[in-house]
Amino acid sequence: MLQQHISTPAVPTPTTTPGRAISYAAFGTIAEALDHAAQGLTGFNIYSGKGQLVEVLPYSQLRTESLDLARRLLGAGLHPGERVGLVAESDGDFLRAFCACQYAGLVPAPLPLPAAFGGREGYIAHLRRMVETAQAHALFGPDMLEGWVLEAAEGLNLRLAGSYRQLEDAPSAELPPQNPEALAYLQFSSGSTRFPLGVAVTQRAFMANAHYMARDGLGVTESDRCTSWLPFYHDMGLVGFFLMPLACQLSVDILPTREFARRPLLWLELISRNRGTISFSPSFGYELALRRAETASTEGLDLSSWRRAGIGGDMVRPLVLQKFAARFTERGFGAEVFVPCYGMAEATLALSFTPPGQGAQQDIIDGTILEREHRAVPATSSSTRTRGFVLCGRMLPEHHAEVRDERGKILPEREVGRIFVRGPSLMQGYFGAAQETAQVLSTDGWLDTGDLGYFTDGQLVITGRAKDLILVNGRNVWPQDLEWAAEADISTLRSGDVAVFSVDNGVQEEVIVLVQCRTTDAAAREGLIHDITKFFRGRHGLETRVVLVPPRSLPQTSSGKLSRSRSRAMYLDGIFAPAPAIAGAA
Repeated sequence: MLQQHISTPAVPTPTTTPGRAISYAAFGTIAEALDHAAQGLTGFNIYSGKGQLVEVLPYSQLRTESLDLARRLLGAGLHPGERVGLVAESDGDFLRAFCACQYAGLVPAPLPLPAAFGGREGYIAHLRRMVETAQAHALFGPDMLEGWVLEAAEGLNLRLAGSYRQLEDAPSAELPPQNPEALAYLQFSSGSTRFPLGVAVTQRAFMANAHYMARDGLGVTESDRCTSWLPFYHDMGLVGFFLMPLACQLSVDILPTREFARRPLLWLELISRNRGTISFSPSFGYELALRRAETASTEGLDLSSWRRAGIGGDMVRPLVLQKFAARFTERGFGAEVFVPCYGMAEATLALSFTPPGQGAQQDIIDGTILEREHRAVPATSSSTRTRGFVLCGRMLPEHHAEVRDERGKILPEREVGRIFVRGPSLMQGYFGAAQETAQVLSTDGWLDTGDLGYFTDGQLVITGRAKDLILVNGRNVWPQDLEWAAEADISTLRSGDVAVFSVDNGVQEEVIVLVQCRTTDAAAREGLIHDITKFFRGRHGLETRVVLVPPRSLPQTSSGKLSRSRSRAMYLDGIFAPAPAIAGAA
């Protein structure tokens, strides 16, 4: 049941099971999918930060141990249908506990690790809010966090809380029948930090997404092998590199997220060593690996097996991908294997994929027309400013998208509006939050994604989040454009150093630019403020207020993305600098 019961691994699980054809998530439940996967040789392989194989968990073993744990969970007093919070460490205990919940008819809610929450108190408070939101009856975490888990559970009247060790002596209870209509799990959005919302995903919704994603989006075959450092508490890690591979009987090589942050090239080394074919990352993951390759040797890397290099979880940074491809071409990597895609937890995971061989293709449009007229008109030689957006491919089968204006009218191709989607992968709703669900999910099944974008030649293009859009003097300005431009053009800035948003100063919308600054020299700080102010005034025609903040102080979501909403809230609260009186700040 626990890791200490696992013998020292010798070799990872194989990529294929000879003579066995793949099944594309053709099951009623996740438990049934594991029953089928257990008949083969594939499974999960967990590595340390030194690249050592520390745990091998074939699907056959995962099934046996999960069944045992499932009976103990019910024997310890839990009942089918109840929610169980699971701190999602990248280890075998989490995998076993999640699958045990499936067999027991319990609803697991993967919860984040402490990295993104600024210390013990902030993490415990956030964990507590998530447990309350899930109306959980139990909370489990790894041994190293047992004290924190118990503190988060204080006063919540949970039946069980702490580490998994407490279940060793629990009696065994009978398991319930499987129900394809039941909830499979709750997925907390990576950005839901102050008011967490649990996305309720049914067994049927997961299977639909895994089926179309594997068969049509990725074109998975028996020869595929996955490699991942993505956290299991984020939908791309949980669904893309735990549940989808399980439902398709694929082997997965797992590098814990914290180890990737320390040694990002180890991600590429695992792909090279085990001949991985499918691996995804937000843009910042590719950038971390690229940056480390500037000072570390890449001799011996062979990335020629990598056929689907996905980009998701955040806006795609084309320049980062171009540099990555250029750097690793000599190591067998081809730019054509990039797979920009679009999705969200509210749709289980994926909604659209680019076709094989397209790569990260950009649509270069006239930036002025985009800002003034909300139209994505291809740039010409007379365009004074241009903007490139990456194509995110076509919708998966049985899934549909519409781009609508503010009145709900469906817009034609190349007109920018709010994206609505519909299909079998959509969530049941936000758990226990009927009002919030009704705000985004219509009675006829259309989900308001909150994203802006347009279609061109049938492919979806994402331009940003509606809530982040800045309206200044009749212009629609995308904050990521400003952030990326400053980080690319000002040599002292790094990726992730800049957060841009607007506030109402009582007279007009004011554009605020928070910049992480690493120097204490007064002259250098003043010079940086001057350079950034001049840059935005000259390049973008915008007057801005530049505020320098300490290194590593800009907040991130649990998946590592910049959180503009939290940055804005911290600014208004005066955390970064004494903020002026701002209308509506209260």
